[in-house]
Amino acid sequence: MLKVENITKYYGDFLAVDHLSFEVKKGEIFGLLGVNGAGKTTTFRMIIGLLEASSGTITLNNHPIDYTLTDKIGFLTEERSLLTKLTVYEQAIYYGVLKGMKKETIEKKLDEYLQKFHISEYKNRKIKELSKGNQQKIQFITAILNDPELLILDEPFSGLDPLNVQLFMDVIKELKKKGTSIIFSSHRMEHVEMFCEKLVVLVKGKSVLEGNLKDIKKAYRKKNIHIISESLDLQKLEKVPGVIGVEKNESEIIVKIESQENAKDVFLFVKQYDDVTKFVVEDATLNEIFMEKVGVFYEN
Repeated sequence: MLKVENITKYYGDFLAVDHLSFEVKKGEIFGLLGVNGAGKTTTFRMIIGLLEASSGTITLNNHPIDYTLTDKIGFLTEERSLLTKLTVYEQAIYYGVLKGMKKETIEKKLDEYLQKFHISEYKNRKIKELSKGNQQKIQFITAILNDPELLILDEPFSGLDPLNVQLFMDVIKELKKKGTSIIFSSHRMEHVEMFCEKLVVLVKGKSVLEGNLKDIKKAYRKKNIHIISESLDLQKLEKVPGVIGVEKNESEIIVKIESQENAKDVFLFVKQYDDVTKFVVEDATLNEIFMEKVGVFYEN
């Protein structure tokens, strides 16, 4: 288990991370979110030992993280960190040996992952000759070759098409089942909702929202009602008590309401129309919650 306890990080007089605490249990996927400059990268670098915290403690399985534990950590950075003049095989050997792995083990696991990601033919190709998406696959593979106990994924789906996003998701879920503790960071909130059980949202280095994702969504009062109807009068719908917004896309109408209690008034209005084929009340999306919680701090 990873435990981050009350850590701060100053760069001179600038406070980049402000008394941050969270835990990531074995086999758990944890979301660390925030806009650019919120303190995520600084936090990641403190966790893997590249930066020293100004105060607070970080432990993995009750031990401070130092070079005796870094072999058990995998880190996929948002920026490309590949040695582009090397071949895929040479890159894997380089990273694997740094993690204390034997060459035979590295090559075996590399072959397995190359096959899984459908790029076995690139084993002896130079990194610079690969597409951005395939480079991202190689970067991911080198981060997980050592079967890490802790895996940090910073924007892991960058440059990937939907099919390859699904491949990444499948491997991440396999690692979770094996017991890997995973920290996941992305600006794509729909990806966070697919994976993360718990999360922290940072604004200017400080946690402004944290907890179990299901509990966060349930506690957020605003809800969305999804309706399918061709004849619904949207102008009248907007005037129903508790309605704070109405949107229409190609497939349905989305009604934003102040709270669950307002759903009854919307239903009483909608049932007047004979062509309604869908009326579903759902929690607000994580993206909506994120935008509201983070936006408040940047408005002040």
